[in-house]
Amino acid sequence: MMDDKDIMEKELLIIKGVCDLYLHGSIESTTAEVHCAFKEALNESLNIQNKIYNLMSEKGWYKTETAEQQKIDQTKQKFSANN
Repeated sequence: MMDDKDIMEKELLIIKGVCDLYLHGSIESTTAEVHCAFKEALNESLNIQNKIYNLMSEKGWYKTETAEQQKIDQTKQKFSANN
């Protein structure tokens, strides 16, 4: 039997996949109307994804790690050197 955390994890994975599909539909659309439809669907899906993430985070079910400042600085330097 699945608990609430498992259900939320599955929902988050599904909505992330939906967002990916809508993003590519938007990018590949050939008319303004189709682009707009995919863009609106993407925005709605991103809002749903954010709500699911926030609920999981509030319950401690979505752990994030804080990046070390040194690694952030190294990455910034790496990409600013390429410009």
